[in-house]
Amino acid sequence: MSKPLALLFAVVGTLLLACISLFIALRLPWMVLASSLIALGFIGYGFAVKVKMRRKNTPSK
Repeated sequence: MSKPLALLFAVVGTLLLACISLFIALRLPWMVLASSLIALGFIGYGFAVKVKMRRKNTPSK
């Protein structure tokens, strides 16, 4: 994965986790649930992109 793309995933993932803590502080449980699902999906997508890019760059036998 390229460094700018990895940085993008790291920054956005961190912001999504910060949103969860904000919603906990504001006592909005439905927003906590929604942002948790979005954060989990986004972080999982980042790992999937990393695996796909690693497989693409690895020479096949």
